[in-house]
Amino acid sequence: MKYLLLCYPRCTTCTKARKWLDENNIEYEERNIKENNPTEDELRQWIIKSNYPIKKFFNTSGNVYKELKLKDKLSDMNDDEKINILSTDGMLVKRPIIVGEKYVFVGFKEDEWKNILE
Repeated sequence: MKYLLLCYPRCTTCTKARKWLDENNIEYEERNIKENNPTEDELRQWIIKSNYPIKKFFNTSGNVYKELKLKDKLSDMNDDEKINILSTDGMLVKRPIIVGEKYVFVGFKEDEWKNILE
């Protein structure tokens, strides 16, 4: 099974995730989330597959999130508006995201990944 890994090359958490995948011989295709941000359709599919709330997909510690003051605005947005804004800039999206046939994980949690991906 080959996975899709969305990450930002300069992100230390993404580096840890890549290292873990490599050490565990897990095949993946890497996609730079800044250069090729997720589309609305991809985000909709991943949100459903992940069972995470949409808010989990936001990079709440990122500069773009803070500049747009999304902390104060998200509660007034509907799901379509949230997905739309996520699709406008890959730096708004929490990373890494790993997409498999049955699972989508947001952020790198080794225990979570180990139970499913190995």
